[in-house]
Amino acid sequence: MAALNVKIYNQDGTAAGEQQLDAKVFGVKANKALIHEVMVAQESNARESIAHTKTRGEVRGGGKKPWKQKHTGRARHGSTRSPIWVGGGVVFGPRKTRVWEKKVNKKAKKQALRMILSDKVLSEKLVVLKALELSEYKTKAVAGMLKKLPVGNRKAIIALPSVSQIVWKSASNIGTVSVSKVDSLNIVDLMKNQYLLTTVDGIAAITKSLS
Repeated sequence: MAALNVKIYNQDGTAAGEQQLDAKVFGVKANKALIHEVMVAQESNARESIAHTKTRGEVRGGGKKPWKQKHTGRARHGSTRSPIWVGGGVVFGPRKTRVWEKKVNKKAKKQALRMILSDKVLSEKLVVLKALELSEYKTKAVAGMLKKLPVGNRKAIIALPSVSQIVWKSASNIGTVSVSKVDSLNIVDLMKNQYLLTTVDGIAAITKSLS
């Protein structure tokens, strides 16, 4: 198998050599069905049940029989909270107790993540810095750095082994950029962001986690 390499950049956008990648992590052939399965599971597991309707037993009132059972000429009713009454309970309505969770094994999650990372390499959307260091809280510094790199003003996720407060806060004001720790990377975030920006140490951490 041919060596898999990616360019390394300095923060000023100049070339700083090449980084060899592990083909078992960054050279995996994509399987759309697996990626879709893992993505749907992740989004389902993050979903919260907000809509909630009350059954006739939960609606307030209705304790008294509306009218007597017979001799009124009207239909028989036992409670004004019946589902057929306005203001009554709801039958088969949405409930907060609904569970959206979908199970996917860890091996499948890791393999899907490898596939997405491999696609970033293949499409040249993986940008590797020699190091990322900021001396002050300055959004302008991060924005300027991204413009000098292939990222430009496109959507990107910055993934680092450990994220300093300076980097986190300096990048947080840029609407197209999100910051994450390497061990928190997931396929949903990677697919929503066109570019993945990391460091040499970040590549090593990703390789260690997924190899």
